[in-house]
Amino acid sequence: MNTRIIFFLFLFGILQFPNSTYAQKLGDPVTEDLGNVTDEFQEYFFEALKQKGIENYELAIEALRKAEKAAGENEENKAVVYFEMGKNLSKLKRYEDAEINYNKVLAWDHERIEVMEAMYDLYYESRNYDAAIPLVKKLIKQDSDYKEDLANLYNRTKQYDKALELLDELDEEWGESNYRNALRNQIYRVTGNTSEAINKLEEKIDKNPKSEQEYLNLIFLYSDEGNSKKAFETAKVLLKQKPNSKLVHLALYKYFLEEDNINDAVNSMNIVFSSEEIEKESKIKVLEDFLISTKKNPSFKLEIKSVIPSVLSDDDGHIYMLLGDYYISEGNKEEALQYYLNGIEKDPDNYGLLKNTILLQIEVEQYQQASDLSIQGIEIFPAQSLLYLTNGVANNHLNNADIAIETLEEGLDYLFDNLKMEYDFYQQLSIAYQLKGNNKKVKIYNKKASEVSISNQKTDN
Repeated sequence: MNTRIIFFLFLFGILQFPNSTYAQKLGDPVTEDLGNVTDEFQEYFFEALKQKGIENYELAIEALRKAEKAAGENEENKAVVYFEMGKNLSKLKRYEDAEINYNKVLAWDHERIEVMEAMYDLYYESRNYDAAIPLVKKLIKQDSDYKEDLANLYNRTKQYDKALELLDELDEEWGESNYRNALRNQIYRVTGNTSEAINKLEEKIDKNPKSEQEYLNLIFLYSDEGNSKKAFETAKVLLKQKPNSKLVHLALYKYFLEEDNINDAVNSMNIVFSSEEIEKESKIKVLEDFLISTKKNPSFKLEIKSVIPSVLSDDDGHIYMLLGDYYISEGNKEEALQYYLNGIEKDPDNYGLLKNTILLQIEVEQYQQASDLSIQGIEIFPAQSLLYLTNGVANNHLNNADIAIETLEEGLDYLFDNLKMEYDFYQQLSIAYQLKGNNKKVKIYNKKASEVSISNQKTDN
């Protein structure tokens, strides 16, 4: 393989620096001549990479078939083609065909970890967990981190005893982790074996009364059982054992809220938010509970404002939507809209956030902004009919009848038997044609709206 194609294979992530046995087998692929590559092969292969890069997976596959033919008897080049073929087929959710191609690569090099990882992703995405288990066992030989994946797969295939045994082994080997504790608790819930889990944790605490994590696990199980009293008592014991514990306040704040112990609840909240060892996701859950509690205790509002900046994220719109929804419930549309817009700036692919923002912009009569944002949304979510409808509504208010008609007619193709929305589309088309003075079209769409309304009533009945 010449150096030009090797460079591009590294660039696009098709080949990576080899691991262990593969390195010994092939040496350094950047400097070693691995065979001849024809111009025809390169042309088709690079075309496939280009098409894959712009998500034209069918065209990429077509180019790869031509590259396979151009590869002739060169098994190495064919293996690279099969790997790319598998990735494109996976994107199209043609999992069986993708698996066939990955297996062709593994037949050429059965230790190729990148291919096994891609096949594991395929099995997981297609929920073929039984097939994933033997594959992950092979991956463990090259990367022991996959042991946690195996425990998860045992859980998903209902091999709970094997999962629990492996989780205990990993705790002994690596120490405890939040992920493994959560997985273990999930298994206890599913199997209904909470009492045995509680007994086991109590035994562990008796042996090691300073183990913070065991107390937290026990608090979780008591809470899951609905035994708030025992959970609260356990939390207080932990606080006595470890007065500087930050994690215990993830449990305490809930009980203080339930007891209307405002001062202690706020104190626990502040400890949680000031702690670097507590993950942002947990802090957001605490914030959510306090936002709900503001209806009962309005005094929390000022306290909440001070902690909000610490959970705002650069890449996750969930917290912005949570805050926007909260301010909507408070009747503060201006504040809500600002959070929604900030969220879209950070997370433009969040459809729920996009939808809420556009609907609120229309509600507060920011029609130009709603029109612009809905067009941006259509570029990302071209099959979401609501975006076409909101664009039509906004442009009708802006007296842009032609734009409204064009967008609304295009959006009709994506309705998928939603009679309520179909009615709204016809209503907006009627308004748009009324703006143009085309009474004939107004009557046509009014009639269609009426027919859909009648059909909708029949369906409801």
